[in-house]
Amino acid sequence: MAKHSKSIPGRGLRVADQIQRDLSELIAFELKDPRVGMITITEVQVTPDYAHAKVFFTTLVDNADAVKNTLAGLRKAAGFLRTQLGRRLTIHTLPELHFVHDNSTARGIEMSRLIDEANATRAKDSDDEA
Repeated sequence: MAKHSKSIPGRGLRVADQIQRDLSELIAFELKDPRVGMITITEVQVTPDYAHAKVFFTTLVDNADAVKNTLAGLRKAAGFLRTQLGRRLTIHTLPELHFVHDNSTARGIEMSRLIDEANATRAKDSDDEA
């Protein structure tokens, strides 16, 4: 008798990775909504029962209005994307897609800028002392 899928290590991660690859392709080549421009799917988290998938994305333009429009377009297209995923994936339960803007890249850039600024200030202070 077949074992339950939870006994297979890493299956959830493999399913999430496959969803990420397929969604990236679908959004780039098949989604026609003008509100959804150039986005990158950064991560997909799938619940253990595969009922829900949280899809994190970043946008090329990171202002609030662009993110809001992109999020509205993705939410509107969620049914289409889920249907197309169903044609590509062979899993028993196809997850409901929940889109979340990932601002970690912008936060990382800001942190890097602050570190560079602090290092420049430290270097200037050590030059003034010498």
